[in-house]
Amino acid sequence: MYIILYSFQVKPEKEQNFIKGWKDLTNLIYKHEGSLGSRLHKQSAYQYVAYAQWPDKSTFKASGEKLPKQEADKARSLMRSSCENIEILNELEVVEDLIRVKQND
Repeated sequence: MYIILYSFQVKPEKEQNFIKGWKDLTNLIYKHEGSLGSRLHKQSAYQYVAYAQWPDKSTFKASGEKLPKQEADKARSLMRSSCENIEILNELEVVEDLIRVKQND
């Protein structure tokens, strides 16, 4: 697996717009580009970190061309206009994966 860590500095009063744009774009990438999904974490006031997971580096590098343009542009625009800064913090290869999703009985 391949992991991308993102940092987002969100503008004051734009947190809900950012989260909506991030969710919409992440869902499109999952559906159309083969990602394994992402998690969004709040680090501090207006600072978020996302962890995006891909099956491998080549799938990540080849992504972007299969998205429905109008929907993706709308989500991307909402997310970007809600941020002061967006950056990739790191790209990582998974060595071991011990995250478990607890199933409800």
